[in-house]
Amino acid sequence: GGSALGITANAAAMAAPPHLAAAYVVVAPTDRNRNSYMGGVLKEKDTVGWLQRQGVADEVIDMTRARVTDDVFWNRAAMSTNRKYIQIPMYNVGGWYDIFANGNLDNFTWLQNQGAKGARGNQKLLMGPFGHGDLSGDLEYPGFDRLSLGGEEEIRWFDHWLKGEANGIMEEPPVSYFMMASARKGALSDKNRMVRAANWPPAYREVRYYLTPDRGLTQDEPTAQASKTSYRFDPANPVPTVGGANLTFERGPMDQRAIPQRQDYLRFQTPVLDRDVVIAGPIKVELYGATDGLDTDFVAKLVDVNPDGYEAIVLDAPIRARYRGGRMPDEVRMMTPGAPERLEIDLWSTALTFEKGHRIALHVTSSNSPRFEVNPNTGEAPGRQTMKPRVAVNSVFHDAAHPSALVLPVIYPDED
Repeated sequence: GGSALGITANAAAMAAPPHLAAAYVVVAPTDRNRNSYMGGVLKEKDTVGWLQRQGVADEVIDMTRARVTDDVFWNRAAMSTNRKYIQIPMYNVGGWYDIFANGNLDNFTWLQNQGAKGARGNQKLLMGPFGHGDLSGDLEYPGFDRLSLGGEEEIRWFDHWLKGEANGIMEEPPVSYFMMASARKGALSDKNRMVRAANWPPAYREVRYYLTPDRGLTQDEPTAQASKTSYRFDPANPVPTVGGANLTFERGPMDQRAIPQRQDYLRFQTPVLDRDVVIAGPIKVELYGATDGLDTDFVAKLVDVNPDGYEAIVLDAPIRARYRGGRMPDEVRMMTPGAPERLEIDLWSTALTFEKGHRIALHVTSSNSPRFEVNPNTGEAPGRQTMKPRVAVNSVFHDAAHPSALVLPVIYPDED
């Protein structure tokens, strides 16, 4: 089943009971710590808001805010630390706009290639163009929005593993993923299609698109000796959330033009593409950033800009500066005011064709509310707020010594 039922299936598989033969897992995470605190930043509305609606006490919610670092509490039931005990075939189904997209991908990849006997080599993966609920915005994928969330594929899977039917499901490529392309309502490009693959991710080449002082993205490495863009990040006036991988409010590829021009929201983009750029795999941002305090956040968004200007969000994620070295307790480091540091933002994965005539865009800011908790910029530990929030002066660098870049997994699919 999906979501909570997928989490339950994963938990059952990790316990490795002898009677469990196979599982079909729809939209489920790798572990709660990585999913609820993306880049060390708590999902505000989907985690805190959810707990509040369940009547959870404020002191418990404060403990949740504070529990960002890695510890045994998170790892006791985490797939990332306990999937080595799984011994069964599992079929993972995920959505590119889903809150658990990285979980289905990561669980499949690990079990298929490194899993225990019974699991290794017996996994399947299906990724479709859907979210944890209906998509918002002006994009749609008719006929593909709910790919195999049940039905024929699930029945084939269990017929094979529970009844021993030779229905050919294990002779088919283990990975099926939806290659998204231009998908405005009523104008679906024929480049939207299903792709079969031997593994995830497919073979790709990392291509860096470097940030430029004039808000461009280019594959040419920067040569300037000193170059940065600075802005004031006021926690009292955060950038509003418009779409993305959300659960309890609007989600999916919404138009980022709803966010007006503001000094703390930086839009970097390529020139109009003269050919398709096809990506499939993990995406990251290598950001060289600085702040005038001890801690702050940086947020990155991958955006597909349509010819008419529609800015469709593809992926987004934050990084809390203190966790740039990791989330083990001994890896937490505060910033040195004014000193640039390399911060890697994990944007998760997708499969998308940026079509000719579109632009590739990277939006950089320091807040995304209510999707993520807003950093007060005080340097206090999470879950504690005794100091008044402060306005931070944050900087994004784009010079030879600090080449901030969007890193895309470019593939070269067959023309047919």
